[in-house]
Amino acid sequence: MTRRVMGTCLRMETQIPADEDDLWQRFHRAVNMSSRELVDWLGQEPDLGPRPGPSRPSPLGQAVVGILGKRRTDLTDEDLAVMRKVIDVVDDETAGVSAEEVVADDRRRHRLLNVGHDALREP
Repeated sequence: MTRRVMGTCLRMETQIPADEDDLWQRFHRAVNMSSRELVDWLGQEPDLGPRPGPSRPSPLGQAVVGILGKRRTDLTDEDLAVMRKVIDVVDDETAGVSAEEVVADDRRRHRLLNVGHDALREP
């Protein structure tokens, strides 16, 4: 059952389905930075190249900060989609490479940090 509040779909479930519980666990393994660390990172990311328009924090990273501040029961369908996207980004950027290789590649490392994954941290 869902209900719309100010354009956001809130789910009104008393029990979390097993697949959402698994998603929650995978998301929190992928996002190994605290919300405070991520907020700090998003506020001081160096410019890695010319981009049109003003420099602003990653929208995906901002969505991650929002999710980190929620309980599982408060997640929206949009939050679940963001969580899946973050897991995909982390899996794609870390597949088959060591933490040292990630750190040596500024773009890869910054893409991971933008979604709350610090490759230098132990899993």
